[in-house]
Amino acid sequence: MTQIIKRLEAHVANQIAAGEVVQRPASLVKELLENAVDAGATEIALHIKEGGKLLVQVIDNGVGMSAQDAVLCFERHATSKLQTAEDLFKIQTKGFRGEALASIAAIAQVVMKTRTQESELGREIHIAAGKLEENIEVVTPVGTSFAVNNLFYNIPARRNFLKSKQVEQRHITDEFHRLALVHPGIKFSFFADGAPLFVLPSTSFNQRIVQIFGKKIQDKLVPVKEETPQLKISGFVLKPESAKKSKGTQFFFVNQRFIKSNSLHFAVVNAFEGLIANGVHPGYFLQIEVDPQTIDINIHPTKTEIKFEDEHTLYAILRSAIKHSLGQFNVAPVLDFERDPNLDNSYDTLKKPAPIPHISVDASFNPFEIQETPNSLKQSSHKPQSSYASKNTFYQKPSSWESLYSNIAHDSNEMNVLEPSDAFNKLSQGSNDLYAEESHMQAGFFDAQMPSKSTHNCFQLGRKYLVSSTKSGLLVIHQSRAHQRVLYERFLTNFTHQEAASQQLLFPKELSFTIPEIMRLKELMSPLHSLGFNMEIKDNQTLSISGIPIVLQEKDVSQVIQDFLSTYEAGHLGDHFSQTDILAKALAKSMAIKTGDVLELPEQLNLIDELFACKEFLTSPFGKSVMTNLQQTDLDLKFL
Repeated sequence: MTQIIKRLEAHVANQIAAGEVVQRPASLVKELLENAVDAGATEIALHIKEGGKLLVQVIDNGVGMSAQDAVLCFERHATSKLQTAEDLFKIQTKGFRGEALASIAAIAQVVMKTRTQESELGREIHIAAGKLEENIEVVTPVGTSFAVNNLFYNIPARRNFLKSKQVEQRHITDEFHRLALVHPGIKFSFFADGAPLFVLPSTSFNQRIVQIFGKKIQDKLVPVKEETPQLKISGFVLKPESAKKSKGTQFFFVNQRFIKSNSLHFAVVNAFEGLIANGVHPGYFLQIEVDPQTIDINIHPTKTEIKFEDEHTLYAILRSAIKHSLGQFNVAPVLDFERDPNLDNSYDTLKKPAPIPHISVDASFNPFEIQETPNSLKQSSHKPQSSYASKNTFYQKPSSWESLYSNIAHDSNEMNVLEPSDAFNKLSQGSNDLYAEESHMQAGFFDAQMPSKSTHNCFQLGRKYLVSSTKSGLLVIHQSRAHQRVLYERFLTNFTHQEAASQQLLFPKELSFTIPEIMRLKELMSPLHSLGFNMEIKDNQTLSISGIPIVLQEKDVSQVIQDFLSTYEAGHLGDHFSQTDILAKALAKSMAIKTGDVLELPEQLNLIDELFACKEFLTSPFGKSVMTNLQQTDLDLKFL
């Protein structure tokens, strides 16, 4: 029988390993920065070009490597951080597998320069596609410079999967933040295409947060500190008013390693119970120190997921520590809003008897007495009157009970809005009565603007649906999803033609954002301009808005921008078309009318007309149903 199992060649095995280690340029940044930290560096500089696709270079002033180690570090499973299998259960360093450099060298062109303190000269090594091309002595500073050029140059299929420059740079920035936050004692620098993005001098943990996210976050930090025999917790949570729909400021560090944990995140969310609304996430920067033997960090290739020996205890301690900090710094609510203030008495009145209430009644008052002459009104001004009524008050007996309701004013905000029970009661009486009553309610308000009675075949149900009669039954439209569809197609058109109507604000509106959020807004500035936003960025933390789309109200600008950023960041960004599509969907979702918004009849009819003018009016931009048709035969079955 022929042999069918063969040993893979070294370069093939390295390329397979690279599939786990290197997914995009951000993976390179993570591995190289962690190696620099493990080398004991006090200054680390990161340089990238074209989002890391052309160059990723990390320069540190760590201990460096000898000539022998400089070559050996590119071998598979070669590491200085593990000696025995028992070392896996007491890991204190970042990298330990010994596959990172070998995998990187297999899919890129690598140039490494390194020198130790004891050596006068260093080594420069060139490797391409896993093959050593050059190994020479050079003059270089103490430490290591690791430059990775042309990522995936020998695997074109993998290179085609890389995203745009802006997207890849954003992922690199995220990895840079994660490592810079947990090592505030190290000076970090970040340069993109030669321009400095971050220069972070050595400082404390809270000041490092301020350096990255801006000075305005400093007043929002609430310190958290707890120490038990099992673990030690330190760090900060953001005040409840800073909670957002996105997860941009959630950082967990376990033994100075960034991790993602749904369980720990839920512990923080539960600690904020009653302080934040549903659907939003609190921000936090928390460091947890535990015994390395009680965790397993070798369960995921990226090492961002770990397994805890006693996760329930950690959950309870973390939740309790955050609750204690929120209460200690007067962030938790201390007012009892269910208490009746009328029952509160001062201490000096507790022993006094309660006064007997006195009520004065005009026994001679007759509400049905008819005063035909108004002259008595003048006489009544010279006589004392009761607090309730006076017999001299002019009162005219109504001619019939119907006139008691003739002058009742209707709230214009509730006009043409029916709750579910009211709507079906009206429908059961016939559509003609319903439309006649709508016309009567609006009389005197929009006499000139209202359309004729023949067009009054629409009403709002539960402030969520638009119901219109058809020849065969009822058409029920979801108002929010319908508006999303209308805005989505309008925005796509604006992107194509690069023009949109804009309304100028009398005074520019300034909004504060974190530095990472400002970086994302810079990427989207051009498409936002095409939608009607006129804005500029000031001092890297403030967005000044002077013009907004005509479909947007000024009071909603801040919330729309925040919702838009959250939705856009959650999207899977691809090519230019995919980014445009996600941008249009995000803005449509943010700016669409919501469930609970009251629509007057002209607005209802206009929305229906715009919906049926869309190319695809049956589903929302997110694939959800917009309308349903209730046939008369379906209604007849309800009454069998």
